[in-house]
Amino acid sequence: MIRTQVYLTERQRDELASLVKTTDKKQSELIREAIDCLIEQKGADRRARVLQNAAGMWTNRKDLPDFEALRREWDRS
Repeated sequence: MIRTQVYLTERQRDELASLVKTTDKKQSELIREAIDCLIEQKGADRRARVLQNAAGMWTNRKDLPDFEALRREWDRS
């Protein structure tokens, strides 16, 4: 693991201390769990944005073959 220093607001520190008492987990463990949740959430958001931006990106391309005709040919086989 890599040691990292983080500054917390007083409210964050107090809430974290409360969670430590009620969950019987170490402060560092709770912070790592929270970071994992954030990474998972933001990663999913980022993937969704990439897919949204990619949608229709070939719509105006004129250099591509007629895919519908190709599919019709394959369906006849």
